[in-house]
Amino acid sequence: MENVNIHKTTIVHPGAKLSSGVSVGPYSVIEGNVSLGDNARIGSHCVITGQTTIGRNCKIYTGAVIGSAPQDKKHSADDNVFLNIGENNIIREYVTINPGTVEGGSKTVIGSNNLIMAYAHIAHDCIIGNKCVMANAATLGGHVTLEDNAMVGGLSAVHQFVRLGRLAIIGGCSKVVQDVPPFSTCDGHPAKVITTNVIGLRRAQIPEASIKRLKKAFKLLFHSGLSKTTALEKIASEIEPCPEVEHLTFFAKTSERGICS
Repeated sequence: MENVNIHKTTIVHPGAKLSSGVSVGPYSVIEGNVSLGDNARIGSHCVITGQTTIGRNCKIYTGAVIGSAPQDKKHSADDNVFLNIGENNIIREYVTINPGTVEGGSKTVIGSNNLIMAYAHIAHDCIIGNKCVMANAATLGGHVTLEDNAMVGGLSAVHQFVRLGRLAIIGGCSKVVQDVPPFSTCDGHPAKVITTNVIGLRRAQIPEASIKRLKKAFKLLFHSGLSKTTALEKIASEIEPCPEVEHLTFFAKTSERGICS
């Protein structure tokens, strides 16, 4: 361990792996099966436990509990389960993140460059992509998937097994019980599709021609009164293909919980 800065009140298990440049603040606990990447910064009063791997340049703020046992009645303390967190993530105060369960594939996986704000919760077996944002007190039930650049508003709750598509935005205080289509803005109790996330698409430098095609696809899929099957047939026959429309239609076809209305 080179250039490691550990506060004198911190408890670090001898089996923990701390890479170069790691710093850990006062009264934090780093348990034995934890691995911290280069320049990871752990604040005060944090607990990093379980078979947890945290990538380089992650910042974890005061009071976060990372890797504690899944909140699942079937979980046993002897289960071999994991939490893998990528690089450059910001995990704010009092966030809680659980590893996977044996029944769910044994892993919770979080990508890179995500912002997880204070008091957010990520339950067991979740899969989080890259550049996602979870605002304050946002909650993901077990087995939830967030594709890249998805955003969950503050105080929103996402039901188990729900998927949030790429560049989707969920408004604050929403109740999300079905899959949220990519490139959409959704809100409500339960959450419903409001419109296309045009601002997010432009920030992601999606071509204007593709945005226009997506708007037409959204109108057919969500605002035409057509069944999903009929709307998808019309999208295929009436709208010139582009990667974004193809992703939207694939997402809708493969939805198991149904997509937000």
